[in-house]
Amino acid sequence: MGTLVVALLAVPAFAASSSGCEGGGFTVLGRSGSVDVEIPGASVPATITVRGKYVRFDIDAATFGIRNYVFEATTNPLDMTNGVDTPVFASKAPNHRGLRLNGAVDLSLDEEVLEIARVGPGLSMKIQAKDCATGGVFQMEPERADGTATRIVHTLASASQGLTPFYFDNPRFRAREGDIVPFKDTTIAVPTRINIANDFSPRFVARDSAQVATRVNEPACSKTFISRVSGPQTIQHCGNRSIWDVASGGRMGFVSGEDSVEVAPSPTVCTHKCQAQNRVRGRSVVLGFPFPVPEASRLPLAPLAP
Repeated sequence: MGTLVVALLAVPAFAASSSGCEGGGFTVLGRSGSVDVEIPGASVPATITVRGKYVRFDIDAATFGIRNYVFEATTNPLDMTNGVDTPVFASKAPNHRGLRLNGAVDLSLDEEVLEIARVGPGLSMKIQAKDCATGGVFQMEPERADGTATRIVHTLASASQGLTPFYFDNPRFRAREGDIVPFKDTTIAVPTRINIANDFSPRFVARDSAQVATRVNEPACSKTFISRVSGPQTIQHCGNRSIWDVASGGRMGFVSGEDSVEVAPSPTVCTHKCQAQNRVRGRSVVLGFPFPVPEASRLPLAPLAP
């Protein structure tokens, strides 16, 4: 199966506006507020529930895979849900090829920020998240003793009332591909962009974010678009999932809202002691996305594995 090396993150995670995080904060393993604790492995349940004001999800304790990632409906002015809890991912599942996490869990909570990590023989995983209505909100960091990559499969949620999310080739970016636009005190060429949206909320938009990761092409989901720069371009990306090979020490996550539809450079290559914050602070061009997303821009769905 072919691969395409990409770096989709406009800015590293944690670029959410502070107003989008107002009053945010997680409850994890019965703890909330300001927390910095090591929890013995024997006391860790099979599923770690993470509940915030704006975001909720579950963590599989043995793999640090994610299940049931949802944005909660709130009255925050930057809320993207249109008044209804909005599912995004059914799962973000890492394949550790037989390795399992069984050590103590290191848990840190500080206002809206969560950091949680666990180790096992030959493996460590860390998850960082922010409880925000929109912005940079999540990243997963695998590290293996053998230095090889970890395959992570993102499966989008299935829901009713137009809430099922889907991947699409953003026509606002494709129409401007190659244009030179301002960025901070320099300029940048507009790339193409794969985003996530649904048919319910005109404000909900997100995208996968990767640092030192390779997206695995899926030929069964091929669709051809016209590139202003290179002519016909075949995208091999399914509309209901994405597959990534993440370097040991690399990061895989996603960003949402304005952060996901702004024109900004790829992140620097980093696999050790990477900086989590590198805010653009409004000095980028935001191209947005059309709502509803045209059928021609949506990527084909693939049957999910049983």
